[in-house]
Amino acid sequence: MRCSAPLAILLAVLGWVVPSQLARAHGRSHSYSSWEIESGGAQVRVRIPLLELTRLPFGPSARGGTTPALARYVTEHVRMFVSGEVCPLAGPARTRTTPDGWAVYAWSVVCTTDRNLTIQSGLLLDVLASHLHFARVALPDGTVLERVLSETSPSWEVETTGAERSPSPPGASLPGYLMLGIQHILSGWDHLVFVLALIFLASTLAEVATLVTGFTVAHSVTLGLAVLGVVRPEGVAVEALIGFSIVLVAAENIWLLAGRDRVIPIATTAALAGMALLAGFGVGILRPLTLIGLALFSFCHFALLDRVDRPARLRIAVAFAFGLVHGFGFAGVLAEMDLPRGRLVPALFGFNLGVEVGQIAVVVLIWPLLRLLSRTRAMATIAELSSAGIAGLGLFWFITRTFG
Repeated sequence: MRCSAPLAILLAVLGWVVPSQLARAHGRSHSYSSWEIESGGAQVRVRIPLLELTRLPFGPSARGGTTPALARYVTEHVRMFVSGEVCPLAGPARTRTTPDGWAVYAWSVVCTTDRNLTIQSGLLLDVLASHLHFARVALPDGTVLERVLSETSPSWEVETTGAERSPSPPGASLPGYLMLGIQHILSGWDHLVFVLALIFLASTLAEVATLVTGFTVAHSVTLGLAVLGVVRPEGVAVEALIGFSIVLVAAENIWLLAGRDRVIPIATTAALAGMALLAGFGVGILRPLTLIGLALFSFCHFALLDRVDRPARLRIAVAFAFGLVHGFGFAGVLAEMDLPRGRLVPALFGFNLGVEVGQIAVVVLIWPLLRLLSRTRAMATIAELSSAGIAGLGLFWFITRTFG
């Protein structure tokens, strides 16, 4: 029995309303620290998204990010050692928050020497094992080093002299960035859900390859532009638009499977127009013109789809268009690391390659299952209900990132 469009919309809304660990876990959990090594110690600056701090058992006070308990937690979990002895703080940490949702902690540590230094981070690992911490060290001779710290590798022995320093530090090597890209895409549920929605209705392997290629080319372009500093869009707006991309593609799946009912295009356009009206009164982070543009885009997209018998070409165009948005989402990791110019190219290449490897691995695992299901009579119902669930996730991300 096929689902009607109204029922599919209801299921999508329920998918948003009903609590879901997958929906709530955005997947990419990062923090950053910078260390300026100087005679007698170091200046430390740590940045953590305020949203990540809510994972900690500090109650509602964690939302502010500047309480003494949180500052103490950060300074106890991001530390420097000399020959195994912790470098003590020179004074209490200074705390502040930024308009774009970050908590910033700054303090000084006192070390007996600038040799045999080790940086260690256990930040958030007690509540989220997949958390990644990006440490950046500026040495007195002007050299800048960086390393990704994780649960499996929480410590970094900093090579402070040229004699000790390897030509390609492990934290900045091509394999290191490749693994970072793989970890990023495999923990980025919103990106993976979008790819799944994109290939759900593909009928051939060639169509899947074309869709994935269009998405890949697009996000590679914007990833490069953002990391190189050519374009710096607002991160919160990008995350909201990623949620919208999932809703639209999943809604398109439902619409095509349900016989091109008018309910879905009308509901989508009307909802975006309503959000644009709210934005005009200062509600949410997206601007009214952005939401009006999304409403017009959605209306025209469904109108074009209604005129064609084979929507594959239009879906490729949508994959490319939203790939540009997702590329800005991928770029956040490398852009926030503030890498030296000389290391941007290998970092960008390795990270992007890792994203593609992870993405292709997921498609290779999912596609045979979809082909197997396509041979059953239940495939249409499964596809429609699955797309409704995906639309619910996308709706959750879109709404909470716009108004949260």
